[in-house]
Amino acid sequence: MKELNELVLPDDVLYSDDHEWVRVEGDTVRIGISDFAQDQLGDIVYVDLPAVGTSFQKDQSFGVVESVKSVSEMLMPFNGEIVEVNDVLEDNPELVNTDTYGDGWMIVVKPDDPSEIDSLFTPQKYRELLK
Repeated sequence: MKELNELVLPDDVLYSDDHEWVRVEGDTVRIGISDFAQDQLGDIVYVDLPAVGTSFQKDQSFGVVESVKSVSEMLMPFNGEIVEVNDVLEDNPELVNTDTYGDGWMIVVKPDDPSEIDSLFTPQKYRELLK
């Protein structure tokens, strides 16, 4: 397990209290799980993602990450519709461990109300949450 000061928390993403990261890209948002979450889960062996076009409410489960240690649901940080999924994870779930903020992203969402994103944590606030 990483120490708090070893966690990678990029400045260009926001975080939910359920350990998803969010990167705003124009009118869509790319989502994955944080370095803390992937580190806690251990070696990820399976990722179950939703279909494009599916809509989710805030805090609703949009998928599952399975590791050698446990199974964890991923929760939507805001209301929105899935516009893209990272199909590469089907055959390469380990990308969530090796490049969680890059090739290990999970979904792209079009938020129903972009102002909901304002309630997410900055990297600094997220680090405080983890203490």
